[in-house]
Amino acid sequence: MVIVIASLLSGFVDRTGLPQVAVFLALGAIIGPFGLQLVDVRLNSPILRVVATLSLVLVLFTDAVSLNLSELRSHKKLGVLVLGPGTVVSAAFIGALAGWLLKLPVIPAMLVGAALASTDPVLLRGILRRPNLSAAVKQALRIESGLNDVVLLPIVLVGIALSKEGGLARSDWGRLALDMVVLSPAAGVVVALAAIGTLEVVRRQIGIRRDYESIYSLGIAFGSYAAAEAVHGSGFIAAFVAGLTVNALDVELCDCFLEYGETTAEMALLFAFVLLGVSIIWSGLGVASLALLGFALLAFAARVAAFLPALAVARISAKDRWFIAWFGPRGLSTLLLILLPVFAGVKGSESLLAICCFVVLCSVVIHGFAPMAGTLRKRELKGEAPSRTEKIQAGVQEIAPPKTAPATEKQGEYIEFAELQSLGEDAVLVDARSLRSYADSQELARGAVRIDPDHPASDAQRKYLPRNKVLAIFCA
Repeated sequence: MVIVIASLLSGFVDRTGLPQVAVFLALGAIIGPFGLQLVDVRLNSPILRVVATLSLVLVLFTDAVSLNLSELRSHKKLGVLVLGPGTVVSAAFIGALAGWLLKLPVIPAMLVGAALASTDPVLLRGILRRPNLSAAVKQALRIESGLNDVVLLPIVLVGIALSKEGGLARSDWGRLALDMVVLSPAAGVVVALAAIGTLEVVRRQIGIRRDYESIYSLGIAFGSYAAAEAVHGSGFIAAFVAGLTVNALDVELCDCFLEYGETTAEMALLFAFVLLGVSIIWSGLGVASLALLGFALLAFAARVAAFLPALAVARISAKDRWFIAWFGPRGLSTLLLILLPVFAGVKGSESLLAICCFVVLCSVVIHGFAPMAGTLRKRELKGEAPSRTEKIQAGVQEIAPPKTAPATEKQGEYIEFAELQSLGEDAVLVDARSLRSYADSQELARGAVRIDPDHPASDAQRKYLPRNKVLAIFCA
């Protein structure tokens, strides 16, 4: 049901801006005990633990493997501001508010602060697909969505360790540091190096089908998790480090490797939302109060209070600073982080989950539905991918297409540019590269018309692409 409904509603969600998470929370409510009573998922349900764990593993791995490291290096300052003063100070502010308004002790408040400082990758991916967002906003939110969980995860793990009866002895601190700093990252690095090395050898000797190369990414993610857990480390940290290692190796991976992993991660997240929407997330309404509502609103304001000063030294417009500071939707990543102490048996963690559920529901309404009616969505409906002129102004190199096929390739696999030229005005060169390839490229074919590969027919119609000419489309 999740897969079928997600597929059928994808176009509607894309056009209207309706938040996907709201759709799947509603689906969970319909099939749950408050609806058709088909499914009943509780905190002790094994399926919830499995899905939540695998979802967090996939999110951490795909976020790391899809990071644009060259972009991150060129915007180091922005990344430091977003992840340091931005994310960490947000967690501190929210934790302080939880202690003040909700009267939580220090450790539970720290867990709530870390969980609620995490932004939802599903809602952010929808925002990042909007072509009319400024480059600064996209860079900041992309860095945050890719890295903030790995900044907040250690805080949660330390909080879980401190919540154990009797606290941590000095030797326990050493063991915890060894697990988080040495064993977990080492497991991720070893698995990633072995996996990519094996992939390269098999490619050369035998060859690998593209569809199975995409599945391979899931094997690396789960393998790194299992390796770290086997040595009593954190499988989540290992999954992130494995993705980062694959990324840093700079091996040639087909787009399917990245896109399949991201699609699978998003589907796992939506499936987890359905399970949580059956009954668990609605527990937040059961603890609703004026104090909790005030806490939720102040938690959203705490992000603004942390990010605006942090971004003040960044060379971006005031409007972009406000957008970045405001748009920090809380969603499944928050719930996955706060579920870790629940699964670990931390006393009182169920009440922390209920608090986070209430804040997430508020965020789905405020952050999820606000763009649907806002001017940003109107701009998107009229907009298009970054124009050729905009990319050239940003320093992108414009090149002519090759006039002959590459010498290393067999003749006949490519249409020579001279052959295209012979058609004269009867041919149009179309750039239909994937959004990732187009955004990362520093080269443009002279005279090419850019078409969005996700909406080719409507984009071609909007740009008045002629119906009576030959379209020479390149997508590599």
